[in-house]
Amino acid sequence: MNPLNAVRETTAWVMSQATHVSLDESAVVRQADVLAPKLKSPAFREWDTHHHYTDNSPLTAQYLLVLDALNFCFWPDSTWSYNALALALKRVLEADRKAFQAERLAHLSAETMRTWLGRDLPLMEERVRLLREVGEGLLEHFDGYAVNLIRAAEGSAARLVHLIAATFPGFRDHAIYRGRQVFFYKRAQIFAGDVWGAYGRKGLGAFHDIGDLTTFPDYRVPQVLRGLGILRYSPELARRVDALEEIPASSEEETEIRAATVQAVERLCQALAERGHPIVPVELDWYLWRHGEAVQATLPPHHRTLTIYY
Repeated sequence: MNPLNAVRETTAWVMSQATHVSLDESAVVRQADVLAPKLKSPAFREWDTHHHYTDNSPLTAQYLLVLDALNFCFWPDSTWSYNALALALKRVLEADRKAFQAERLAHLSAETMRTWLGRDLPLMEERVRLLREVGEGLLEHFDGYAVNLIRAAEGSAARLVHLIAATFPGFRDHAIYRGRQVFFYKRAQIFAGDVWGAYGRKGLGAFHDIGDLTTFPDYRVPQVLRGLGILRYSPELARRVDALEEIPASSEEETEIRAATVQAVERLCQALAERGHPIVPVELDWYLWRHGEAVQATLPPHHRTLTIYY
């Protein structure tokens, strides 16, 4: 089974049932017209080498897996961010090229992670546990190296997502909505997208099915889509999000926000292709996320959910 088909199918089903979040089709069309000329620039396709460790070697793959194992839930600490995490881990690896060896990850302590980052992060014990899980999974199945995990995918982003979810339980991002399982696989998908970007879309990153990846439903992308008028929240959900109330993980409201994010980006990609600007969801995700980071002060608040998945 292609896990990315499951993401599309189950999130589409959620939206067929949704009562808290809806998509404004007229806003999709309007924003596609606005976005089309902006996407002519190659800038949004460039990999960020400032914040990320990138040397086109197997060490880059090891770094990305560590990064994406920790890539979740920054909002409780307003002084921290994804870019800060990426840069901190880059500096750790530059100082010690053996820091992310699987043997070390499997026995990682909170004290070591605190030394790496210079602080505690929200859900710190979970982060330590997840990196230990990564170390153990790499040792058991891939001789300790993330590069072997990527090679085992044989050039398929979908197969890489499947392998990650099969090997590392902490990447099995799903919810139960009205008695049915809904799949997202945000961090597993973002790892595949990061490999594609970091290796310049060739070599280890030459995935023949990169278009199968969906957007990575997190906090920032739905915040941007709501700001663009594409996502519409019910009055009660809008009130709760705007009041910075916590929205429980796997609640109907949170699941609908994430499902709507996936389906909105799918629709935007379709509308852009119809205008002669074909783009895969991962590229549009990068654009929307970077745009959101740049203008976040002007956007409505993002939803607050405490979770290890994003």
